[in-house]
Order: sequence, then structure tokens, then C-alpha cells
Amino acid sequence: MLDPIRLLIERWRADPGGTYQTWFLWEERIKNFRSIRRGLEAVVEEIEANSFGNVYKGSSLETVVGSIAEQRQIFKGADHAFLWKPKLRIPDIYESRANQLAFGRFLHHCACCSTDEAILQAIHALDAQTIKGLGPAAANLLYFLHPTRVPPFNTAIVNGYNALTGAKVKLGRWTEYLAMRRGIVDLNSRYRDLLSNDFGAIGGLLFDIGSGRYAAPPRDDGQQALSRWKEDLERAREDSAAMVRAQAQAHEGDASHTEVQGWLRDLGRALGFSVWVASNDHSRPYAGGRLCDGCLDVLPATLTAADAVPLIDVLWLEPGSDRVRAAFEVEHSTSIYSGIVRMLDLALGVPDEAGTCYFLVAPDSREMDVRSQLQRPAFSSIGRLAPRYLPYSELRTHREAIARFGQGVGPIEKLARSLT
Repeated sequence: MLDPIRLLIERWRADPGGTYQTWFLWEERIKNFRSIRRGLEAVVEEIEANSFGNVYKGSSLETVVGSIAEQRQIFKGADHAFLWKPKLRIPDIYESRANQLAFGRFLHHCACCSTDEAILQAIHALDAQTIKGLGPAAANLLYFLHPTRVPPFNTAIVNGYNALTGAKVKLGRWTEYLAMRRGIVDLNSRYRDLLSNDFGAIGGLLFDIGSGRYAAPPRDDGQQALSRWKEDLERAREDSAAMVRAQAQAHEGDASHTEVQGWLRDLGRALGFSVWVASNDHSRPYAGGRLCDGCLDVLPATLTAADAVPLIDVLWLEPGSDRVRAAFEVEHSTSIYSGIVRMLDLALGVPDEAGTCYFLVAPDSREMDVRSQLQRPAFSSIGRLAPRYLPYSELRTHREAIARFGQGVGPIEKLARSLT
């Protein structure tokens, strides 16, 4: 007997324009977990030290929530719930020190939790504080701490859940969110073979239903209604394929993230360095082989103390040593926040920090974005690393000449532009 929900999930997984393909399987998604967790730690530390301040703009919270909001379509608008609305005095975690402390301790407790019960306990404790304007949108912060325990949350996800299950979950209350969570856990368990332990997968499915990309299966057993729904499902897939083809044509001239990593890999090897590419990118196809071909299989133990360092896009090391001469983060279209956190982790773990050059590699059109991001107070500590901006065009134009005639990191430094 046909299971319409199973059919829907199968079609959704295969949709090149759906959240499963574009976000859940997106390589950068996993990289961002570390930097967002690090950002939440900074929020907690500032609240405890009473240095958080009383405004959202420019705060450590704005930085980390902004990074979440840039996680492609599913988290678009995630920052709205935390924007300070002075006339409404919400969310009341900026001017009320008691509420701010409760919020900070909630984040700290959840970061240290290892069970569902402990997380639910923290949520109930926060809810009991009745902090005006601070509702289940905070679950998006918890998702990046515990993706296998806390589903993401937004209006589209709630609408999708209600459409799929016939529930009537309302926005704005933790009790409603927790009721939805129970239902999501059950759904995820039932279709676990098509979804994931990570609740981001089912969250993406519900988002695509709630935002209108897919219609939920009809709730009655009428064959006519089911046939119409199947036709709509097929039409959605055809529309998606056409949209993806159009997007591919529009961006045909763009250098991809992997391609730029490949340029840096080949250039580093030509200059005589040992090269490392991000551990989660090793098996990416590139130039008829894998991106990691000819590179280090493992990093020296001195560089793996911080678990973010192996995720840096490209490292150039002096052969036979643990000395990093250059670190490159390629920011093709995503927030630079994750890359900066990884560079700071490297700087803390490098024995001879003064000898390392740090480069943010990005399209020419992103220079102003990179510069404006680095002006945020939360990034003040990056200044001592003297990071430089390396435009795609300069790398594309000069990499072959540098490979033939260059020596060391000097030629790359001359191409790059100071950011401090």
C-alpha cells in the first residue's frame, strides 16, 4: 500500500532545489557548527562578565545569530527574534540584567547537556522566567549545540508540521514548540531510513512544505485527491529542475569553492610547501582526481589540539615540520564568521604564530562585505593576525606565474590587500 509521506520524502530528497540537496547536504553546513558553538560560548562569557552590553547591534549575539541567519533559506530571518524592539521592549535580555543572566545560564546549561531530559529541564526553567519576547526562536541556537536533540524552528516549519500532521501548533510558546518536538521525534523515527539522526533533515522537509514548495499529502483516502497531489508533486519536481538549470547558467562564470581550493593546493605544492586541504573536503572531485591528491593525509599533532583547525580550507606548511606558513579560508558566498573562528583556533595552537600569514580568499565583489564584517566588535581579536583579503581575480590571473617564478609566501602577500 502506498505511503504518501514516504513518497513525499523520497521526491524531496531527490529535488535539486529542495533544502535536502541545497542545505542539509551542503558541505559548509557542518563547518558552521563549530563556529556557531564558539560564538555562543562568547555570548555566555560576556553575559557572566557583565560586558555584554545593553544593545543587540554590534554584540557577540548579533554576530552568531547573523551567522545562523546566513545558513541558506531554512534559517533566513532567524535574527528577527533577537533584534531589539525598543517600543515593545523585547526581547527583554538587553536592559534587564536578571533576564540577561537567565538567558546566558540557559545557553551555558544547554551547551553542557548530554541528555534530552537535561535540555528540556533548561527550556522549562527559561520558560518559567517569562522573559518578554524570548520564545522558541531560541531553539535555533540550541539546534547548533544539539542537532540530534533539538529541531530548528520558524514559521514555515510550524506551518509544514501542521499541514503534514493535522496538528494546530501555534507560534510563540515553548509549550507549543515542545509538543511539536515530540511529534517531530515520532515522525523522524518512523521515516528514519530516509531522514537522519540530525533533525536538520526533517526540519528542512517541514520548511519546504510550510513555505509552499510541496503540498502535504491529502488527509483523506480519496483516490482522486491523491492523484491530484501526485501530479502536483511531479510538477514541483519539474519546476525545481528548470530553476536549477537556470541558476547554473546564470552562475556559469563563477569560480567554485572547490576550484579555488584546487588553485591554492596546486600553487602551494609548486612553491615547495606541504599542503593540507580541509578534512571534510578530501574526497571532493577535482581535476580528474580528488582534492586531497598530493596533499598531507594527516596534520601534525601540534595542530590538531583545536578541532576546528583541520577544517581550514587550505594550509601551507614547511615540509617535514609543523610550521604553518599560510592559512587560507575561501569565502565563496557564505559568512566569513566560521573562517575567522578557525583562523583564531589555529593562531592559539601554532608555536610560532608570528610566522603565519592569514588570507581570506573571496570573489572581487565581496571585498566590501569582508571589510565590513571585520569591523564588528566581536571580531576585534582578529586584528593581531593581520589577515589579508585575496581576490579571486588576482589569484586567477597570477597563480601560474607565481608557481613558475615565485618563492615562499611573499608573492601572495603582494597580491593580497590589508584588512587592518
